[in-house]
Amino acid sequence: MTLKELQKKVAELTPAEKAELVQMLAPEITHTWPGVERSKDVAGGAACIVRTRIPVWTLARYRQLGWTEAQILSNFPTLRASDLVNAWAYVAAHGDEIDTAIRSNEEEA
Repeated sequence: MTLKELQKKVAELTPAEKAELVQMLAPEITHTWPGVERSKDVAGGAACIVRTRIPVWTLARYRQLGWTEAQILSNFPTLRASDLVNAWAYVAAHGDEIDTAIRSNEEEA
């Protein structure tokens, strides 16, 4: 798809879809992930949701198991809906890292 074709497709999106697209692209452009941080002293250095010690891979695994966002938020009361948006953007950009973390955790269990 050419850039011109892509521009036409973007023009057809709703304002909410455009906002979601910008939110998905911004971290890739800046190489930062709002709402996600790493600390070698927390969760073995895994990417976690800020303000929490919840690894992104954990949320991704629950999503793989069929949990809805409402179920995740209910079971993790410190999370906000915006945290899940940030987590899913991180997962989309770092799929291999997340898959490796999930496999590693399941092998340890």
